[in-house]
Amino acid sequence: MTTLPQPVGRTPLLALREVSKFFGAVEALVGVDLEVHAHEVVALVGDNGAGKSTLAKVVAGVLAPDAGQIEIEGRAVAMGSPSAAKNLGVASVFQDLAVAENLDVTANVYLGQELRNRFGLLDDGLMENETRRLLEHLTVRIPSVRTPLAHLSAGQRQAVAIARTLIGDPRIVVLDEPTAALSVAQTGEVLTHIERLRELGLGVVLISHNLNDVRAVADRIEVLRHGRNNGSFPATASHESILAAITGAA
Repeated sequence: MTTLPQPVGRTPLLALREVSKFFGAVEALVGVDLEVHAHEVVALVGDNGAGKSTLAKVVAGVLAPDAGQIEIEGRAVAMGSPSAAKNLGVASVFQDLAVAENLDVTANVYLGQELRNRFGLLDDGLMENETRRLLEHLTVRIPSVRTPLAHLSAGQRQAVAIARTLIGDPRIVVLDEPTAALSVAQTGEVLTHIERLRELGLGVVLISHNLNDVRAVADRIEVLRHGRNNGSFPATASHESILAAITGAA
């Protein structure tokens, strides 16, 4: 198993130490280690059933680990729920996006976390302005923040879901298959948004089956196989060496 040295003297934003998760007799994760630093995109790759989505859900607070420790900036924490993870600075976007296509961009960005004025009424103006600011941070181009999501491309809808993660100034963003089913042009746009998250100083966990996308944007590639660490590679590693770790040929 190939293992890269981690940055010396830097406390990771996120660290998993010997994390395991079991579903009855099924070993979804076994003693998994992972570190993510600021200004870093770490890609998590592996075959179907390797444990990638389970790990993402553990980090997002959807699933509780059965063993091991999660650290945020060097401090052991309990990710007991998605809201607890969010309060600790972890934001996530899963494949279903959890968007409402009948609502506009602003309503989707603030879905479930709407801003209100001192009278308790929805502050539409403030939410519009903040939505524009978040989209500008990611260099997202859309017709208007009042455009219904149903009128946007799949890539633009993904960008809106990513922009939503920036509410509350998170430190870590987990993206589960963000380029799945996108066109080449839309994929390029989403990868640009991921690079922008890194530029903003966030740590990004990118889960993907597409090695070309991963190698285009990741700083480091971590391989899971049968729920275990099976290699750590720089993005410049050959396609063949990464594939060998994924399939177990190496």
